[in-house]
Amino acid sequence: MFKQLLRFAVLTAGAMAMGAAGVSTAQAEQSGWNYFSDIGGRSSGSTGSAFGGNSGSSSFGGGFFASTSGSRHMVSFPKKYGSGQIIVSFGDRRLYYTVGKGRAISYPIAIPKGEARWSGALRVSAKRVNPSWTPTAEMRRENPKLPAFVPGGHPRNPLGVRALYLGNTLYRIHGTDAPWLIGQQVSKGCIRMHNGDVIDLYGRARIGTRVTVTWSRYSSS
Repeated sequence: MFKQLLRFAVLTAGAMAMGAAGVSTAQAEQSGWNYFSDIGGRSSGSTGSAFGGNSGSSSFGGGFFASTSGSRHMVSFPKKYGSGQIIVSFGDRRLYYTVGKGRAISYPIAIPKGEARWSGALRVSAKRVNPSWTPTAEMRRENPKLPAFVPGGHPRNPLGVRALYLGNTLYRIHGTDAPWLIGQQVSKGCIRMHNGDVIDLYGRARIGTRVTVTWSRYSSS
């Protein structure tokens, strides 16, 4: 009897979780928001997964929540940068996290486009797991179909699974729900990473970490 009750409880909890996810997704759909045509990803007719998985895979069991990563690897780096710093090179389209002794972890990123380009030095002021997303008024004026708010953990949340906030600006280093855009000029000023890569960086960078954003190039390739 106990085993039967336990099995019933597990099945009930699972059904409730799936129902909540369905309601959240349905609300986004009813708002008229189509990520693919509105944010700059694939067309709405694409058969590929929106969340980095294979076509037809579940958005809650595959790509978006999976720890997929890009081609992060260790590289030689100028020794003038001390250990534990983040250097974002828009020129290389890479983010570097220094580990000392002239070495750094190199991550692929998507960078700002056009007039959104910037440079400077800031510090990580906050960190969030499954951050929510509120598009700016300018974004909504440019595209009225955008929702006013997307909750954290939603499979169409453009911030992905982690975010590092920079100073008192609107700039963030964050994940993505469109991994095919990594390496391109697509953002309004933020730095996008593969979800697996931003999870890795999130675990290394602390509040107060120095972030240098530059167009200088460090890669020889």
